Amino acid sequence: MKDDKQLAKDEQVVESTDLQKTAAPSEEQYSLNDDRRVKVLSPGMMVAKRFFRNRLAMVGLFILIAMFLFSFVGGLISPYDEDQLFYRTKSLKKDYASAIENTVFNLAPAFDGSLGTAALQGDIRTALDNGEETHTYKGRDKDYHIRFASEGTDFYSIYDNDSDTLLGVAYKDVIASNDASFSASYAFIYAAIKAYSNGGTSFTPADEENVYTLADDGTILLGEEEIASVNRYTIKAALSDVVLTRQFKEQIIDVIEENRATGEAVLEVETGEEGVTLEYFFTKNPSNGLWTIRQEQESRVYDTYASPSKAHWLGTDGNGMDMLTRLMYGGRVSLIIGFVVEIISTVLGVILGGISGYFGGWVDNLIMRIVDIFYCIPSLPIFIIIGSAMDTMGVPPKLRMLYLMLILGFLGWPSIARLVRGQILSLREQEFMTATEACGISAHRRIFKHLVPNVIPQLIVSCTMGLGGTILTEATLSFLGLGVRFPFASWGNIITDVNNTHVLTNFWFIWIPAGTLLLLTVLAFNILGDGLRDAFDPKMKR
Repeated sequence: MKDDKQLAKDEQVVESTDLQKTAAPSEEQYSLNDDRRVKVLSPGMMVAKRFFRNRLAMVGLFILIAMFLFSFVGGLISPYDEDQLFYRTKSLKKDYASAIENTVFNLAPAFDGSLGTAALQGDIRTALDNGEETHTYKGRDKDYHIRFASEGTDFYSIYDNDSDTLLGVAYKDVIASNDASFSASYAFIYAAIKAYSNGGTSFTPADEENVYTLADDGTILLGEEEIASVNRYTIKAALSDVVLTRQFKEQIIDVIEENRATGEAVLEVETGEEGVTLEYFFTKNPSNGLWTIRQEQESRVYDTYASPSKAHWLGTDGNGMDMLTRLMYGGRVSLIIGFVVEIISTVLGVILGGISGYFGGWVDNLIMRIVDIFYCIPSLPIFIIIGSAMDTMGVPPKLRMLYLMLILGFLGWPSIARLVRGQILSLREQEFMTATEACGISAHRRIFKHLVPNVIPQLIVSCTMGLGGTILTEATLSFLGLGVRFPFASWGNIITDVNNTHVLTNFWFIWIPAGTLLLLTVLAFNILGDGLRDAFDPKMKR
């Protein structure tokens, strides 16, 4: 059995332990020399911790990750190519034929005669329109006394009244040959028009022995072969490989004469196949009286501005290409251009800014004056001039995109050079730089091994925020037609369609998705830049 002193000592130990548990039940007690007591973070981990605590910066980071996945991975899994065209079947009214009623007298000279100058022929037509039987024409070299002899409806023989010599004939009917190699002689014209205007059924030209049959509709046949036709209308097919049948021409003339007042008509023609009927649409031009005959045909056309569907989630553009796929490839181009331009600008800016800040003196003055000159260069006029020059030279789209990146990068380095110069001016006087000089390290290594690494945090922030501006600049140039050209897509040239008011107001899926992606990407880069700036700032408490 323990004595009373030992029992009291045990009770004190138990009470002390209970007090410690009650005071800090969840804290583990460490001694001052315990290595686990102090947790030290590296500078990089401290920056990362501050960055990941910034919720707004994380939102920007997630947006950028989504944009990169959409652009670079989406293009790989898309079932369509960047420049793949899509078609649809559409009913179109295509020109099939034309017809016009002749209202002007045609003149044909006799075998050995002549109808004189164009002025004389114009006088003859005017006299016939006025219903004159004789007419006197006073010319420079000779006066004509003309007599007209009617030989049928709107068909006249023209004689010289003084010598009673036949000069030719005037007629309003038209002789149309079915064979392009056939040329109607005066004797053929005279005999055919006279027979037609007087209701004849056959005729024999004076210089031939052939007997031609004249059908009621004006078709001229030699045996069973259709040679030509004579009527008041000139009817022609729109395409050279289309042959208009005699029956179809008759139908055309009937439709025109029935609808002369309205100027519009529809002709339905049965094809012989059950349930198949062709429709021909007639339209008269009031200015010249020409009837245009159009046939409704099924044609394959580009599937332009198709509404969103299962096949095309965001519809199609003005070229019949899938909009979602174009947005994916367009984002890839815009992001690549942004990064390449920033890399070019950063390399030039770091080299020139580092040299300027480290050496100072006349070197610094020279480089800074070059920077001032670049700031004075009007960028937009330069882009317009270079873009016009490339259009004139016919530069291929891929090479044009490379030139765009080089030009933007070459014009964007002065701001980075100033940033690097300012940082190096403050860093070169610190003790670690004195130590590098005392150790005999070369100027090249002092600049690029010791000074420039200390400027990298500021460079990261500047480049991140500059990326958004570069993408916006590329989009603006492409929108103006000075940047990326078809068939390559970028978010800028996709929005070019808003130049058309009809597209702007009726096809939202053409420009709103591209504009939204552009807005989110630029905003995300700016938010990310702000987050990095706050993370690198040692005064930030978060």
